[in-house]
Amino acid sequence: MKKIISNSAAETEKIGAEFAKTLNSGRVVAFYGDLGAGKTAFIRGMAKGFGLDAEVSSPTFALVHEYGGSPLFCHFDMYRVDSWEDLYSSGFFDYIDMGAILAVEWSENIENALPEDTIRIEITKTDDENQRIITITE
Repeated sequence: MKKIISNSAAETEKIGAEFAKTLNSGRVVAFYGDLGAGKTAFIRGMAKGFGLDAEVSSPTFALVHEYGGSPLFCHFDMYRVDSWEDLYSSGFFDYIDMGAILAVEWSENIENALPEDTIRIEITKTDDENQRIITITE
């Protein structure tokens, strides 16, 4: 387990960009944290780390955004997923099978479906409104 302190959204993006450089094909990264904690900022940084010029936003209604890259980088929002049927229809397992790198927000909703080697990232707010504690468990 690794803990990192971020003091701004820009810093969280930089941490995400550096983290992305450690990933290879087929990795699933599960994100945990309250609304506004910085999950999407971290994922925006990941896209930059992969060299992608993508408009990264939370895919709340679409469930998944493909940002491109090789391997393909996909961003899931599982906030509204509450059944296996919903999960299958999102293409989640298909993306894993094709070797895409997945960043998954609201992972607690699909905890039982996450692969065994999933990397877990929890982002926690502190008393300082700009500061976050980022805990990475591999």
